[in-house]
Amino acid sequence: MELLRGHVTILASADNVSDGRLHRLTNALLKNQLTVDIWALGNSGDAPHGATFHRAPGGKSKFSRVLRDLTLPTKATGEIVMVISPDLIPLTYLITRLRRQRLIVDVYENYPRLLKDRAWAKGLIGFIAKAIAKAATFFAARAELTTVADIQVPPFKARNRLVIKNLPDSSIITLSGELDQKPRALYVGDVRKSRGLHKMLAVAEIATDWNFDIVGNVSKLDLEFLENWQKISPASNRVHFHGRLTPIESWKFAKGAWVGLTLLEPTPAFIEAVPSKLYEYAACGLATISTSLPRCIELIAASGGGAIADSPEEIARLLSNWQAEPSELLKIRASALNWAQNELNSEAQYGQFVAAVKSLTRPAR
Repeated sequence: MELLRGHVTILASADNVSDGRLHRLTNALLKNQLTVDIWALGNSGDAPHGATFHRAPGGKSKFSRVLRDLTLPTKATGEIVMVISPDLIPLTYLITRLRRQRLIVDVYENYPRLLKDRAWAKGLIGFIAKAIAKAATFFAARAELTTVADIQVPPFKARNRLVIKNLPDSSIITLSGELDQKPRALYVGDVRKSRGLHKMLAVAEIATDWNFDIVGNVSKLDLEFLENWQKISPASNRVHFHGRLTPIESWKFAKGAWVGLTLLEPTPAFIEAVPSKLYEYAACGLATISTSLPRCIELIAASGGGAIADSPEEIARLLSNWQAEPSELLKIRASALNWAQNELNSEAQYGQFVAAVKSLTRPAR
């Protein structure tokens, strides 16, 4: 098979093509004259503009995911292959060696710790998942380029390790601008208990003057809880679920919103993490309310762009105070935006990523 020069094939067995990090990395490549095709779940309309999208075969079952793990590595036609799903890494590593392709592995989470946050990762399935996570980390370290989402994400010793944080892409972000007349809080991301779903709903029941927009896919494990809540809660008409959207469509809900929420629980996977939303809310000009995870505390203190609160009562009290004193909220929002514009050098970071990718391309014959 003849490989496409200056071309990157991105492979994902479980991730949807609407994933925010996938869009940010792909956009950086496309803006710098690299061509990209993507194999992932989802729809072509949700793919980054300018990339060629291929719908990965199968559905969401475990069998389908295994099928994708076995077949997607053979689909890559680029001279550079980027993998963003841990279970795809081992076989893709082997096939790229045989085909003399250059491999990039993007590690966006601490896989072993993330499994401790998943209720299904128990017994035999849990044992297999942990073995895959360990193998993924082993092979990721041996790729030509290993990008990690933050300093605490393994592998720590890799052939060529590059930290690419989830800094905002200005082409995706919508500025909040003038406040809506009715106070509104926004959440964008994966929707599950460990990421604050239950807490947000409890806040909505206390902060009765506020509307809430929640953008993202709801975990299957939380669907029954959510459906029951929507049937009985008096706050259900003020909490709007929009499902999974592309990053550009997701951030349109920032326009007019007052506050962004990032209410992670202190799980093993999250205790050292910085939610990408914290950067993105600031870039939108939103004030952020975060739970008291160490690095969230650090960044909100540095930016002056939000507040820390853990209980629904504390969060609701903050919302009430900002509603009563919008001038104070406006100062916080201005501080957040100023910090994002001056401290989050997205252009330099993604430029470093593109330079590392281009260094893997082979010169024309």
